[in-house]
Amino acid sequence: MSQVPQRFHQQAKQALADKQLRANFRGAMDYLRDKRQAAFSDHEEEHEIRDIAQAIRQRCLSKLPQLLEQLEEKCTNNGIQVHWAENADQANMIIAKIAQRHKADLIVKGKSMVSEEIEMNHEMAELGIECLESDMGEYIVQLDGDKPSHIIMPAIHKNKQEVSDTFEQNLSDFTPTVDVDSLIQTGRSRLREKFRDTTIGLSGVNFAVAETGTLCLVENEGNGRMCTTIPKVHIAITGIEKVVEYLADVPPLYSALTRSATGQSITTYFNMISHPRQEGEKDGPHEVHLVLLDNGRTQAYQDEEMRKTLQCIRCGACMNHCPVYTKIGGHAYGTVYPGPIGKIISPHMMGLAATKQLITASTLCGACSEVCPVRIPIPELIQRLRHESKKPAHPGAQALDGQMAAYSKVEATAMKSFVYAATHPSVYHSATLVATSMRNWLPNQIGAWTQCRTTPKPAPKTLHDLMKAGKNRNKL
Repeated sequence: MSQVPQRFHQQAKQALADKQLRANFRGAMDYLRDKRQAAFSDHEEEHEIRDIAQAIRQRCLSKLPQLLEQLEEKCTNNGIQVHWAENADQANMIIAKIAQRHKADLIVKGKSMVSEEIEMNHEMAELGIECLESDMGEYIVQLDGDKPSHIIMPAIHKNKQEVSDTFEQNLSDFTPTVDVDSLIQTGRSRLREKFRDTTIGLSGVNFAVAETGTLCLVENEGNGRMCTTIPKVHIAITGIEKVVEYLADVPPLYSALTRSATGQSITTYFNMISHPRQEGEKDGPHEVHLVLLDNGRTQAYQDEEMRKTLQCIRCGACMNHCPVYTKIGGHAYGTVYPGPIGKIISPHMMGLAATKQLITASTLCGACSEVCPVRIPIPELIQRLRHESKKPAHPGAQALDGQMAAYSKVEATAMKSFVYAATHPSVYHSATLVATSMRNWLPNQIGAWTQCRTTPKPAPKTLHDLMKAGKNRNKL
């Protein structure tokens, strides 16, 4: 059964019952939190870095339409071919046409969450084009026929033994082992042959610089560099929000990203791609294509409050500190972007009707916003989306796709009744009198509320009665 956001509660229940999954996540989340804390040991520096990163992202988003046009102009002048995709279908069509023009039946991919977002692997397979993941985590979940459970570490839900089992079931001549280095070397040796054989390499983009037309790619494994230099054609795909104004904007964002994501001061590789192979150069692709994807992002952009969603630099820190995500993992959400960031970005991509269960899967504790390197107010945006899911759009505001998807006439009537009672003392006191007199007749189970809570029971006397009795005693 495929996992979808409409079955979040059922999927979360299954995840909670999986002891091994919970143990895997417990260890991984503790490790990542400790790494981040060590990377930000100086709290004043942490606040300064986050303030600078937030300011950069907000400035760039405020100029997004102009910066996108500037990026296209600079990239085109550099020899990079720019393509615009309004949705997933258009993005897949663009990539397919490039592959078909080069008669390519294989695309080797570096890590790209946007390619997951458009379900590129599935769509290309329908056209007879194989997509091979070269990121180790993505490669493992691809062998399993699985999907990533984290935006930074796709196979974080698996332990060493489970990875060994995956390799044993899918790779010939593999000797089972739980030695991490041996497992990594096994994957690398299988993938290296493919880099040489493929015509097309595909990557994501961490930052696209409008000033210079430069595509920046952050990675640790080197597979991204292989995908972008060895094949004759390089396709980069990214969301339109990843553009930054100046090259000088990149270092502060890079520092905030790596420390928040993996606790590193700097990653092993940082790639800057500004043009195809030039005359006299010995490596690099002959063609570079940039696919800029909307897919609901302009809907978020048009609303000043929801625009803050687009500040995200995909570090995953919010997920690592979320008490919901750390218990159930990413698959339970049924979306490409799980956890806190997924709750606020998925409704723009998939609509509120499909994601209405996700926006209620939050304690609103604020742990996500406390660690976000660009200070996205995630709890406030979740509350805004909850409002949008139950009430009409504000006058003059654009309605979200799926507006009022969680509207309940019974709930609305109940709240109106409470408002009426609360503003009419005689009605309110009569209602509380009835409630206290029937306190022993309440059922033991009251829907989802009592799945993890004790059944509420009205007190024998109301606060009003107790205060009235206290006043009478004082008079005596």
